[in-house]
Amino acid sequence: MTSATPLPICHNHHDNDSDLVALKISLLGDCQIGKTSFLAKYVGNEKDEGVKHNNGLKLMKKTLMVKDARISYSLWELDGDEGLEQQIPVACKGSVAILIMFDLTSRVTLNSVIRWYQEARRWNQTAVPVIIGTKFDDFIQLPIDLQWAIASQARAYAKVLNATLFFSSATYNINVNKIFKFITAKLFDLPWTLERNLTIGEPIIDF
Repeated sequence: MTSATPLPICHNHHDNDSDLVALKISLLGDCQIGKTSFLAKYVGNEKDEGVKHNNGLKLMKKTLMVKDARISYSLWELDGDEGLEQQIPVACKGSVAILIMFDLTSRVTLNSVIRWYQEARRWNQTAVPVIIGTKFDDFIQLPIDLQWAIASQARAYAKVLNATLFFSSATYNINVNKIFKFITAKLFDLPWTLERNLTIGEPIIDF
C-alpha cells in the first residue's frame, strides 16, 4: 500500500506534547445520514471532547499510537445544511482524508455524493477519498433488488472518483474501526491488507 503525499500537520495549540502529530480528517454529506453517530462510535470515550461550533462544524478527536508515534486525528464534521456549504473550505483545507458519507436507505443522499466530492476537491486535491454508506443495519431490511441497485450505483460512483467504498453501521459497529484502520495504513504505508467484499446482503468494501 503506497503512502499519500507528504502529510500536512494540523497544529493544535491545546496539545503541548512534542511527540504528538495532529492530522485532520473531514466528514461531508447530507443532513441526517448518521455522521455524528459514526464519529461517536469511533471516538468512544473521547467523544465528550467534541466541540460544536456555531458555524456548522463539529470537531472530535481520537488519539492512537502509530509506529511509536502518538497520532491525534482531528475529525471535522460538516453539517449537511445547504446554507452551511460555505464552510466546506474550512472543513477540507489541510485534511489528509475526506470521508464522503450517505445514507444507504436514501437514494437522494447517494445522489449527492458526486457534488460533495467535487466541492471538497476544489479545496483539497491530495486527501485520501473514502465513500461511506451508513445505516447498513437498516439497508439490509430493504428488498434485495433495491439493495443491488443502490450498491451498484455506490460502486460506480466510487470507481469514477477513485475512492474506496465502505458500507457501515454505527449501531452495530460495522466497518467503523476498519475504515480508520484503512486510512491510517494508507497514510503511514503500514502492512495491512484490505479484503474486498462485493456480496449483496453483506457490508460491501470495494476499491
